[in-house]
Amino acid sequence: MTAADATIEAVATTDTLLIALDFDGTLSPLVDEPMSARMTPGARAALDSLAALPRTTVALVSGRTLADLREIAEHDDSSPWWLMGSHGAESWEPGTGAGESSDDSDDLALRDRLTAEIRDAVADLAGVRVEPKQFGLGIHTRTADAAASTAAQQRADELLAAEAPSWRRRTGHDILEFSFRHEGKDSAVAHLRERVVATSVLFAGDDVTDEDALGSLGPGDLGVRIGGGETAATLRVPDIDAFVEVLENVARLRRAHIS
Repeated sequence: MTAADATIEAVATTDTLLIALDFDGTLSPLVDEPMSARMTPGARAALDSLAALPRTTVALVSGRTLADLREIAEHDDSSPWWLMGSHGAESWEPGTGAGESSDDSDDLALRDRLTAEIRDAVADLAGVRVEPKQFGLGIHTRTADAAASTAAQQRADELLAAEAPSWRRRTGHDILEFSFRHEGKDSAVAHLRERVVATSVLFAGDDVTDEDALGSLGPGDLGVRIGGGETAATLRVPDIDAFVEVLENVARLRRAHIS
């Protein structure tokens, strides 16, 4: 048995398991139109199988707003999956629904004004799209060339540095995000761990923002990185299909252990 196999088996046979996963690039391929993203059939089947097991919680932890995450995850009110949107600033709990959000009206007004100003500032750049978010905004450059992408990020950085220097800045796959809320995926996973009283956590992601959570995991947890890039994860897999195999293995081992 390899070290990776031993770690997977240890997590799969823990008493209470939390499986907390990024969405884009981890369960769903990256796409040019963000709202067209859907998880692969294999990923959905694996998560459904895991969520049906005793003392096993499935959660999606994403930078997407909660409303958008529910849409792309095809998540309805009967779902047993937990959701953490906006990097953990929004939540949805099975049986309870969405958590309350108490946001200052001044923050929301500044968000709206800056979103409009940045949209005007990058209007001449082909392939650049500005996304309003619940607690800030995102600048997408997936369909832009390198010059337009660089220009968009520079203009956004200059504007935010001048008008909202305290906002949190994040980069990801072809996106630059700013938020007046400072929660991260590490705090989201910590919240979920406490709420479900997990004895082990499996967290997986493919991007820079996922490293907050991967770096926060303890020795009894399993972190998985999908694709390349520097990582704190204990296990790396090349793509979504390979990660689905990990999930299927966890489900098989856990089912045998519980039965």
